Formats: sequence, C-alpha cells, structure tokens
Amino acid sequence: MVRVRTTVWAAALGLVVVGLSGSAAYAEGAAPAPLPTYRAADGAKAIEGTLSTADAPEIEAGSVYRDRMGPGERVYRLVLDKDESNVYVSAVVRPPAGAKVSGGDGIEVEIMTTAGSSCEDSAGRANFGYDAYPISAAGVRWGKEDGECAPAGVYYAKVTRTSAKDYDQSPWPLEIKVQREPGRGAGVPTTAPSTWPSGPPVLPGTEAVARTGGTGFNDARALDAGVWRDEMRPGQTRFYRVPLDWGQQLGLSAELSAAKMTRTYGSASGGLTVSLYSPYRGPISDKDISYDGKQAAVTLGKTPPVAYENRFASDRSVQPVSLAGWYYVVVTMGAKVADFTEDAAPVPLTLRLTVTGTPAKAPAYKGSPAADGFGVGEADRAAAKEGLTAPEAAEAAERHSTMRVVAGAGFGTGTALLLVLGGWMLLGRRRRGATAA
Repeated sequence: MVRVRTTVWAAALGLVVVGLSGSAAYAEGAAPAPLPTYRAADGAKAIEGTLSTADAPEIEAGSVYRDRMGPGERVYRLVLDKDESNVYVSAVVRPPAGAKVSGGDGIEVEIMTTAGSSCEDSAGRANFGYDAYPISAAGVRWGKEDGECAPAGVYYAKVTRTSAKDYDQSPWPLEIKVQREPGRGAGVPTTAPSTWPSGPPVLPGTEAVARTGGTGFNDARALDAGVWRDEMRPGQTRFYRVPLDWGQQLGLSAELSAAKMTRTYGSASGGLTVSLYSPYRGPISDKDISYDGKQAAVTLGKTPPVAYENRFASDRSVQPVSLAGWYYVVVTMGAKVADFTEDAAPVPLTLRLTVTGTPAKAPAYKGSPAADGFGVGEADRAAAKEGLTAPEAAEAAERHSTMRVVAGAGFGTGTALLLVLGGWMLLGRRRRGATAA
C-alpha cells in the first residue's frame, strides 16, 4: 500500500517538477509551449443533441457525454424515476483560446416536461467574464413529493448557448454529465437555515507547497487546507478540487505575484478571475479584479456550512452548498495580460485554503449518494492530502487492488508450500521410525 501511494505521489510530484523545469526554460528565453487544452472525461460517450424534443437522444444518470454546439439550443431526453431523487444535468462549454465573447454570452441548462413547461427552480446559468474559458451550468430536477416534475416519466434537458452578434459563433465542444442524488429519508430538514456562521475567512500563512492545477473538472488537482503554489500564463485556466464534508466551510484566496513587464504600464480588466463550483458543477460564486503586472489577490467569501437544507434557501450562492463532495476552484489569468508582460515567464500563483467545521453526520437517504460522486470518504481525504487528480486516484486504487490480489496469491502459495513441506517432513519421520523398528 505504501509503495503504491509513493509511486502515485511521485508521479504527481513529477508533474510539478515538469512545470517548474518548464519555467526555467522560459526564463532562458525559449518560446512558451502552447497552453494545455481541457482534458475531456475518460469514456465520455459521443452524442448529438437535437434542435427539438423530437428524436432527442437519451442521457442517463452516472454517465458523461460529449457533443458540440454553436449558439442556440440542444435537447436531450431523460427518463426519471419516482423515488424523489434529485437529478443534476451539467453542461461544460469549452471555447477555443482567443475566442471573442461578451459578458452576456454563456450557457444555460433547464429541465422540461413533455408538455414543454420548465420544471420549478430547474434552470442554471453561467456567463463569461472578460475572457473565453471553460464554464459550466447545471439544471436540476427536484424530486419533491408534489409538483409538476415529481412523477416518473420522460423529461428533457435543454442546453442553451447564447452569443451576441459579432462574437464567436463557431461550434464548441460540450461536455454533459448526469448525476443522481437519492431521495431523502425521514427526518431530513425541508426548510432553509435561518442563520449560519459567516464572515471573512481566516487564511493560513504557512509555507507554500507546489501543486499544478488541472485543465478542467476531470483532472482538477486535489487540495486540502493549506497554502499551495502554482504558476499561470496569460489566457490560462487552472482547476483544483477540495473535499467538503457535511457541516464544513471553505474559505480561499488566490494571489498573483508581480510579472515581468514588457512596458512600464499596462492593465487587464478581469486579469484574475476565481470561480467556485459545486459537486454537480453548478456555479456558486466568482470574483474578478484587474491586473496590472503587480501583486494582486482575490478572496472569496466563506461558504455556508455544507447542509442539505441549503437547497431551500433563496440565496443563489447558498443553494448549491447542499451536498458533500468535491468542490471545484477555478482560476483564470486574463489573456490581455500578455499585452504588457512576458508570456514566456509564468507568473507565480498562490492559493490559500481553509476548511473549518467538524464533519457532521450525513442526512438520511433512500440509498447511497456516493454512487454518483457525492459524499466524502477516506479515499477522497487521502487524495486531497497527496494532491491527486481523479485519474491518478483511480490509478492508485487500481494498483492497490492489484497488489492486494498479488499479496493474497503469494500468501496462499506460501501457505500451500509450507503444508507440502510439513507433509514431507512428517512422512520422512514416519519412514525413519519404520526403518528403526
């Protein structure tokens, strides 16, 4: 087990070393490598949404799909049960680097009935800021005891991409993920909390540890509470993930250090953007500031404690913090920063994270939410401590399982060998005894 974790951690550390050695190459004047592209989900199924509900392809809970879409609508079919489960459909749109977008451009997901009406509180939306980078929105079918969308049957998930005239109209890659949360059991709260511990987070000031962020939700680098060091180039977006259990709160800040300037003055609106997403990839909060090549920082307000009843709140920044699981931190450095800095010299990024609150008991469910990626287990906590991405964690689990099988087989073989040797020894003693007689 130790050997497996050491191997995976060494691999993860190797990623950081590669990133740091790359910085050294940039400092020597080498041309910068292209920015890494978004890593799509392993095993994502190719699908083609329709322009109307007619012949819409089916999407199922527990699966990830890939499609492409330009401005307009895409429709997908859902067949839902009647066990009061909640179903989350997220859509991640990935514009190419340098795509021209406006602040009103974005993506929306909503769940509809076969009659064409939108399910109550189902729609979720995300807009771009000053730059084109991956964004995600999520629509929800709330499995209430009553309401138009409570019965089992056929529903539709409609994804809408909006784009202002004279802005990028080309088709972009689209990633759709469907997750299911089991229905609630007896005694689970159904009203929004009246108060919760708020206020600015108290952030750590310990020495930073190097961890390289991922390219998207699928390879986001795991982080625990602490101080973490990375580096950014203009136009780059880094993804990180933090496990939050029931009752826990997250506070964070992101700092860009001073850059190597190519002219005496410059400034980029939205030069530093920080966004926080829920375990079902729904936006919680975001904040951006301009960056002029000097030290700059963004601090997000502390989240409410993770609680089931948060979903009943009217505050859009509270509603998504209603599930234990991986929360995603997304940091973007504006592309226009390249106008006045050396693109070949990455800028140091410092992330400060604090996780407060003792993990509380999970609410009563009519099933296990872990099947679709909700909840926090020991494996998640270990991944956060070791800084593993989801693919690396899966590889570690597979190697650990293989080693257990090998160890078990070795134990079995050794036991059999000892039994054989013991039998030979006993037989030898009997033969010696017979000869003496």
